[in-house]
Amino acid sequence: MSAVELLKKAVEFDEAGRHMEAMKLYEEGAEGLATIAKNESNAAAKTHYETKVREYRDRAKILKEKYVRMSSKGEIKDKIHIVEDSMGHSYQSLFGKYLNDVVEEITVEEPYLREHFQLTNLVMFCELAVTSCRNLKFINVTTCPTEGVDQIDAFKQLKDSLKRTRGINLSVEFSKTTHDRQIILSNGYIIKIGRGLNYFKRAEKYSLGIYNFDFRECRETNVDIFFCPENIK
Repeated sequence: MSAVELLKKAVEFDEAGRHMEAMKLYEEGAEGLATIAKNESNAAAKTHYETKVREYRDRAKILKEKYVRMSSKGEIKDKIHIVEDSMGHSYQSLFGKYLNDVVEEITVEEPYLREHFQLTNLVMFCELAVTSCRNLKFINVTTCPTEGVDQIDAFKQLKDSLKRTRGINLSVEFSKTTHDRQIILSNGYIIKIGRGLNYFKRAEKYSLGIYNFDFRECRETNVDIFFCPENIK
């Protein structure tokens, strides 16, 4: 997309409440517009472009600062230690009570969504979110890229399914440097899981835990749940 198209899309996303996506588009669009301004020979047009570049960069900075506050501050609401091989820690049991009708947007930062079991864990989380958050409109995922095509196909299927079933928009951003694991809810809650969504052990083919993950043995990890009022939209 051209710089102008990127910025138009950024404004649309910003107005729709998709602030994390808007921030990235503002940054990319502003860089493109800055290049246009640099090569513009008409003084009036050059000044106009430079003014717009500053406006879009300022808006991106505001959104980025808000994101940093959302992910780094907040009042601790719960601390849970999951013991190795323990059970009873499905997503519903662990943090289902924080997923409610107030939630309109969810951001999932999960570096490892490559293997089949990791992708199905994401689908399971989305099923819980769709069931619990009746006003959910956006799910934003950030993960590391992989060379395999299965990851792209999986995200496409999930995106189509969410849109078709509930009109929910899924966006996926690939980052080679992402490391932190957290789930940010637009009702103010931030869920930080040491192992991310992938803290379950493999279950035998015909054992309890195949479908009901409260019967699934877990790997040891810590879960911290924060409430950050600045995250409320």
